[in-house]
Amino acid sequence: MSAESPAPRAPARAPSRRLSYAAGGLAAALVLAVSANLLTERLLPRAQVDLTAQRLYTLSDGTRQVLSGLQDPVTLRLFYSRRLGGSIPVYGAYADRVRQMLEEYAALSNGKVRLEYLDPEPFSETEDRALAYGIQGVPVDQSGEQVYFGLAGTNLLDDERVLPFLQPDRERFLEYDLTRLVHDLSNPRRPVVGLLSALPLNGDPRAMMMRVPGAGQPFVIANQLRQFFTLRDVAADAQAIPEDTQVLIVAQPQGLADATLYAIDQFVMRGGKLFVLTDPHSESQASRPGPNGQPPADTASGLDRLLNAWGIEAPRDQVVLDQRGARRVRANPQDRVQAVDYPAWFNATGDSLSAADVATAELQQVTFASAGGAAARGAGIEFTPLITSSPEAMLVDTARVRENPNPARLLAEFRPSGERYVLMARARGMLKSAFPDGPPPPPEGAERPADLPAHRAQSEGPANLVIANDADLLEDRFWVRVQDFFGQQTATPFSDNGALVANLTDTLAGGDALIGLRSRGESLRPFGRVEAMRREAEARYRQTEQALTQRLEATERRLRELRQGTGQGGAQSVITPEQRAEIDKARAEIVATRGQLRAVQLDLRRDIEGLERTLRILNIALVPVLVTLFAIGLAVARSRRRAAARA
Repeated sequence: MSAESPAPRAPARAPSRRLSYAAGGLAAALVLAVSANLLTERLLPRAQVDLTAQRLYTLSDGTRQVLSGLQDPVTLRLFYSRRLGGSIPVYGAYADRVRQMLEEYAALSNGKVRLEYLDPEPFSETEDRALAYGIQGVPVDQSGEQVYFGLAGTNLLDDERVLPFLQPDRERFLEYDLTRLVHDLSNPRRPVVGLLSALPLNGDPRAMMMRVPGAGQPFVIANQLRQFFTLRDVAADAQAIPEDTQVLIVAQPQGLADATLYAIDQFVMRGGKLFVLTDPHSESQASRPGPNGQPPADTASGLDRLLNAWGIEAPRDQVVLDQRGARRVRANPQDRVQAVDYPAWFNATGDSLSAADVATAELQQVTFASAGGAAARGAGIEFTPLITSSPEAMLVDTARVRENPNPARLLAEFRPSGERYVLMARARGMLKSAFPDGPPPPPEGAERPADLPAHRAQSEGPANLVIANDADLLEDRFWVRVQDFFGQQTATPFSDNGALVANLTDTLAGGDALIGLRSRGESLRPFGRVEAMRREAEARYRQTEQALTQRLEATERRLRELRQGTGQGGAQSVITPEQRAEIDKARAEIVATRGQLRAVQLDLRRDIEGLERTLRILNIALVPVLVTLFAIGLAVARSRRRAAARA
C-alpha cells in the first residue's frame, strides 16, 4: 500500500489583502463609534456619571421637587456676551456650566422651563431688552463697551425675577440661585412672615410721641424684611397663628401665656417654619426705658417649654464670652484704661460661620452681644450648627454681664475653655407637641376662638426650626450705622446681622425644597496640596528676606547720617577721610545686601516656577506617557501570545 502524499500548503496572504482588511476594520470601528454616540444622544440624552467628590453635576432632590411641581411655564433668558468669555476665559467656562445646568432644569421640568440664549451686542435691541430686565452691564476694557452675563425669568403673569450678573465666585450657590428664581416665579405671592416680639421691632409709638431724636423708629431689620416678605405682627396674647403665615419669627419672648405657647406649638405641628431668638440678657432692652422710664429688671427670655419638649436647650443662666472677636469698648470711669476688649460683645468670623449652609457661607462677620449657647438634648432631632464661637471662648454666669459689668475685670479673669459653643443652629425632625393633652384653657377674661384648628399631637412631617440664643442680633447699633442724609435716613451695615436674618427667613420661606438644597462645590477647585507646598517654599525664604531687609534699612540710615555729618550728634561741614571710607563701606554693603536680597527673591520665584512647571509636565505629559506605555506593553504581550500560539 503506497503512502499518501502530503496535502499542498495554502499560499500566504498577500500584504495588500492584509492592509485592506485592517483599513476595513478601522472604518467599521469608526462607524460603530459614531453610531453608538448618535444612539446614546438620542435614546439617553441625559445619561451621565458624576464622579466628582461633591456631586457637582447632580441636581439635588429639592431642585427636582421644585421642577416636577411646576404648573405653569417659566421662561428663562440667559443674556451672555460672547466677548466676555473671549476676553476672560473663566467666564466662558462658567457660562458653559450655567448652560449645562439650565438644560438640566429644562429636561427635568417636562417642558415647563423654556430657555432662550441671547447675546446683547452693543446698541442692539437685545441690549435694550437686557437693560429693561435689569441685567447689569460691566465694562470689559477701557473702550467703555458693556458686556452682560445675567439671567431673567418670567411667568405667564409677567412676573419677573432677575439675577443681574452671574459671578463665578457664587458657583457653589448656582443651583440655589436658579432654583429659588424658578420657585419664586411659580409662587409669585410674597411669603407671609409673622413677627412676635417683646422688642419694638416695628417701632415704638410712645417714644415717637415723646419726639426723642432717633427713638421709636422701626428696627432696620424690620424694614429690610418688608422688602422681601409680607410682614405681619402677631400679638403676644394670640391664641392661634394665622393660617397663611409661612414663617414665624419669635424674638425675645417674655411672659407668654400657655395659650400663646400652644399657638406656636401647633403652628410648628401643622408644618409652619419657626425662627426663635431667645436671649440670656437683652442689651436692647437694657438700653431702652420701660413704661416707668427705667429699663426693665428682667432682660432674659426663653421658650423653654416648647424647646425642651422638642429636644433643644437654650439656657438663659450663662453667657458666652469670646476673646478672638471681642469688640473694644469704653472701660469704667474709675479705671485708668480708656478702652478694653469686651468678650461679651464679639464678632463671629471665618470658621465660626458654617460654609456648608447657603445662609451663612458668604457672610463675613456676625456680631453677638451677651449671647447664650444652644444644644440638642436628644438624638431624635437633626441639630446643625450655623454659627459657633471660636475655641477662645468660655461660659460665665449671666449676672456678670447684667449687673454692673466691668469689661476690664471680665477680661482679666478670662480663661478660654478651648470649646466651641453653638450660638445659632438649624433643627429638623419629627416633633411631638409640648401639649400632649390638647389646648390649655384660655387666659382669664378671654374666650377660645371658635375656629381654633384641631389639635395635632405631632408634626405632619419633619419640622424646620432655626434657634439663636441672642435676640440682640436684631439691634441696630450692633450691625448697622444709621445716619441722616439731607432729611433721609441712610443705613450702612458694618456687620452681616441683617443679611443673616434675611437669608434664614428666605430659606425657611422657601419650603423643604429650598431648605434642603445644599450649597454646591466649585468645579474650579484649587490644588490644596500644591498651595501648601507653595506656602512652605515661600516661608523658607521670608525669614532670610526680612533679616536682609532690616540690615539694608539700617545701613541706609547710617549712610544718611554720615552724609549729613550727624553721626555723632553734631553738624560738620567737612567730611574726613575716615568718614569717606565709612561712606564707601556703607555703599558697598548696600550693594552687596541688595544683591543677596535679589538672589533670595530669585530663588523663591525659581522654586515656585519649578513647582508649577513640574505640575504642568505631570498633568500634560504624564497621562499620554502612561497610555503609550500601556499600549506598548499590551502590544508586546499580544505578540508574545501569538508567537507562543504559532510554536
